[in-house]
Amino acid sequence: MDERARAHASEEDEDWTPSAGDVAQTAASAASPLVSDMDFEASLAEFQELARSAGAQIAAVLVQRRAKPDAATLVGGGKLDEIVATVASTGASLVLFDHDLTPSQARNVEARLPVTVIDRTQLILDIFARHARTREGMLQVELAQLDYSLPRLGGKGKTMSQTGGGIGTRGPGETQLEVDKRKINVRIDRIKQQLEAVRRIRRQQRGRREAVPVPTVALVGYTNAGKSTLFNSLTGAEVLASERMFATLDPKLRQLTLPSRRRILVSDTVGFIRNLPHGLVTSFRATLEEVERAELLLHVRDAASPTLEEQRVQVEAVLEELGVSRKPVLQVLNKIDLLPPDEIFPPDAIPVSGMTGQGLDALLKAIDAALTRDPLMEAEFRIPQSEGRVIASLERGATMLQQRYEGNLVYLKAVGPTSLLERYRRYQWKGAESAHATESDGSAGEI
Repeated sequence: MDERARAHASEEDEDWTPSAGDVAQTAASAASPLVSDMDFEASLAEFQELARSAGAQIAAVLVQRRAKPDAATLVGGGKLDEIVATVASTGASLVLFDHDLTPSQARNVEARLPVTVIDRTQLILDIFARHARTREGMLQVELAQLDYSLPRLGGKGKTMSQTGGGIGTRGPGETQLEVDKRKINVRIDRIKQQLEAVRRIRRQQRGRREAVPVPTVALVGYTNAGKSTLFNSLTGAEVLASERMFATLDPKLRQLTLPSRRRILVSDTVGFIRNLPHGLVTSFRATLEEVERAELLLHVRDAASPTLEEQRVQVEAVLEELGVSRKPVLQVLNKIDLLPPDEIFPPDAIPVSGMTGQGLDALLKAIDAALTRDPLMEAEFRIPQSEGRVIASLERGATMLQQRYEGNLVYLKAVGPTSLLERYRRYQWKGAESAHATESDGSAGEI
């Protein structure tokens, strides 16, 4: 099968200080010829945006077409010579491959290039490391980095020399490689223990939260689909909304009141991406627990993206891996302010603009209708006016259809969450139905 590969070089921004100490970048990748030119260009643009999100400036781009990846270097000796020449001519000090390199491929390429070599997964991990702010997020990033680097440990020269044994001894002693692997395994075990402690605290917090049945709605979608902007518009929060990829890493949870007066929790989660490394999904499972526990998912999609359908497929693949693909999902087409006014949208999608607020009322009504955990019910109440606390609670949490005063009693007809109205069951007017029936018979007041 014919395949295409691409490579590019870049120079860093002045304020970019990558851990490898590099000041420029070169990249290469492989892609299937079955992908259209538009998808190929979109994939290339996405990879370039990943590089920019890490703080780099692109200096050169190299694209290759080959029957299959080279087992030794991914791109083959001829293309590797071209990359070496590009690095020399541009002064690049970092090579990025838009493809995962095997440990042997990475070693072979690094042996030829006088610069640091980073593949796609390492680049994404670097961006994650930059955006992690909470203790949990930083632990998860470190775990993913260690899991990825462990099978790729290797070295040459004195750095991997034996640290034990010698002349006259039978055993070769322990190599530095074995020492490094043991240290990494110890660190991985420690991080897993710390993450388990975080999960215990999260479970306790969720248990207290679930004592009162407040549904959770999670925003999911492709990175840079505008989830954080929509999250801010819905909840009034002020989380970071950036065009850079993976700007939101740590989950955010805010309360939202629906048109029915029901209160829900809305969660903003990390964005997905094509070929999202499996190790990242595994390491960030604790962060994605909000998606697993949510009653409803809002799949936020960039309506202006030329690869709208491909992004949908990629997000659904990650949801399948998380085991939540069977949850109720509302398709939300965001960024409609970037489209012509006469644009026609699919009937099963809700068009909105997180930037301008257009369509948010329709989205809130759709969320209201889709939630089933704490369904709406209608009830009538007869409450003494002295029970002001009960009346205030119903007015805050339910929609009043009727309200009248007779003597010391307040008659209410309300629509609201079952959990709220059933809490005041003792005030529900049992004679409401019979009274309605009597009025409909026309026999009210007769002897």
